[in-house]
Amino acid sequence: MSLSKNQLKLITSLQQKKYRTVHNLFVAEGTKVVNEFLNSNFELEQLFCIDIFGYEKITKITQISKEELKKISTLKAPNNVLGLFKIPSPKTLKKEGLILGLDEINDPGNLGTIIRLCDWFGVTQLICSLKTVDCYNSKVVQASMGSLTRVSIIYTDLEIYLKNTNLPKYASLMDGDNVYKSILPKDAILVMGNEANGISNSVLKHLTHAVSIPRFGELQQTESLNVATATAILLSEFKR
Repeated sequence: MSLSKNQLKLITSLQQKKYRTVHNLFVAEGTKVVNEFLNSNFELEQLFCIDIFGYEKITKITQISKEELKKISTLKAPNNVLGLFKIPSPKTLKKEGLILGLDEINDPGNLGTIIRLCDWFGVTQLICSLKTVDCYNSKVVQASMGSLTRVSIIYTDLEIYLKNTNLPKYASLMDGDNVYKSILPKDAILVMGNEANGISNSVLKHLTHAVSIPRFGELQQTESLNVATATAILLSEFKR
């Protein structure tokens, strides 16, 4: 069976968020990433692959050619398999543990990396502002490398969410307290800001603490850290 025109049209349309919302579907590519979703609670809509070896038990499968895979892939070097999966319903907000909040993170690679970091450090809930890039963007899905299956991601009005929670709320700021000298709680919300502008004022006013990562460079001229790098350091300290 080959790729139909309707399937081609559907898959390419899913590069846009509005069509992912309309169809309630997203794309995952590559053996490792697709297998992560197949072995999770995500529901498969359809699998497209060049070689069906290893996928013989899957009924929702279409074998296609390399040329057809190139037409539907966003990767420079398409990797054998592409899957369409259903977007799950949002989960209930947690009220304990370490929760990460993201305020208008725009770069898909940064969000994908942050999702992997949450998975690594055992942060199971990620709260994203409504202007944060969609976690089902294909670049985010690829950068998360399957960690999307283990981290609950909720998009909401971050200001209202912070206003209504009693957990201590930490901001990552350049002029905050030295994180290496701070006593950090087990139950808290850590908020990371936009790549260029940091945390917006409307969100900042609801945060109760501020921490920073000190610069150790002799010249002290580095302007800032990449948001994903900063997130890794801060999550490590909160978990340590």
